[in-house]
Amino acid sequence: MILFKKINKTLCLLLSALIVYPEQVWALQSHAAPEGIYVHQLAHIFFLAALCYLFWDIRRSSFPSKGWRFLQMFCVLMVLWNIVAFTGHWIGDVIDKDYFVTESGYLSAKIIGPLNTIKLVYYFTKLDHIFSVPALFCLYLCMRSLYKTSCGEEKA
Repeated sequence: MILFKKINKTLCLLLSALIVYPEQVWALQSHAAPEGIYVHQLAHIFFLAALCYLFWDIRRSSFPSKGWRFLQMFCVLMVLWNIVAFTGHWIGDVIDKDYFVTESGYLSAKIIGPLNTIKLVYYFTKLDHIFSVPALFCLYLCMRSLYKTSCGEEKA
């Protein structure tokens, strides 16, 4: 039992070290080659279409519970997120790279003034989490509501 606790502690320490001091971070994918961005943009379009269909199907079926309304709100917010993300990717390919200063690397890029319309649109499309975070919260509320409803039906 003591040996198991030592192994468990060692594994937790090792996992923590790998999380805090990674050698390679592959969570960020840049689409340098044109094929990657084409596939990524098509994925946004197909995801948007799937969300529109799901929203339409829920409305057509007219489910009465609160959980289904949260799922509809999730669909609307994710449709908006897809539009913003698609626009941001497109502008990211079109915008002149001289508009940015990247002294400390890609993740700390800053827009050089004076601001114009394309720079402002690019900036606001990078704030896509304004739609994705509330959408995921609505999805959580949907699942919680549907779970509570199903638990109440099982007890009856």
